[in-house]
Amino acid sequence: MSATARAFDVVLLLAALAALWQGLYMVAGDVAISPPVETFQYALELLGRPRFWPHIQESLLAFAYALVISWVGGLGIGVALGANRLSGEVAEPIMVALYAVPKVTLYPLILLIFGLGLTAKVAFGAIHAIVPVAIFAMNAVRNIRPVYLKAARTMNLSAAETARRVLIPACLPEIVSGLRIGFSLTLLGVLVGEMFASKRGLGFVIMNAIDLSDVRTMMAVTLMLFVFAATINAALLALDHHLHKRV
Repeated sequence: MSATARAFDVVLLLAALAALWQGLYMVAGDVAISPPVETFQYALELLGRPRFWPHIQESLLAFAYALVISWVGGLGIGVALGANRLSGEVAEPIMVALYAVPKVTLYPLILLIFGLGLTAKVAFGAIHAIVPVAIFAMNAVRNIRPVYLKAARTMNLSAAETARRVLIPACLPEIVSGLRIGFSLTLLGVLVGEMFASKRGLGFVIMNAIDLSDVRTMMAVTLMLFVFAATINAALLALDHHLHKRV
């Protein structure tokens, strides 16, 4: 598909979403939702307020820390388990069970351990994503085709050369898929953490707007988060597709 066709598809999708949004507004009214144009204008207005930026900075800082922890920790756990088949087979059902546990039930424990503030939001964001990233990384290592390793031995490649020329290129597409999912889950975890127990951050702003029935603010902040998440996810998805085509 050409770049022009992709751009047209994106524009068409955005237009359809805007039309659906406007339709929902016409049905529900101002009590439940604000119209697209007004929401966009108010989002720009919020971005122009100096007192709004500390909330953005707080959320971005918590998200960045949580993302690094979930990505690095998940990759480390996944690669280690994938390299040892027995350990991976034992650990996989345990990790799947842990991932199925509703993370909200763990939030009181996180608050007890980390207290209120940035560390609790980072921890809550990280636990949402570290297990999925680990599962993707583990399966990426376990699913390496044996013929690749045989070829490396035939060419007498050293361990470092095998890792650089064979293992990393073979594992990278599935690992990037896991990182993309981890990105979305980490963002979700941080925002939920801010909604439950925080006095700063975009999640706090949304929850405060809900309490005050401030539909405009709630919709404007949600729009900002959607644009941010969609932009980063689109970039990661493009990288994901590119890597899968090379395999």
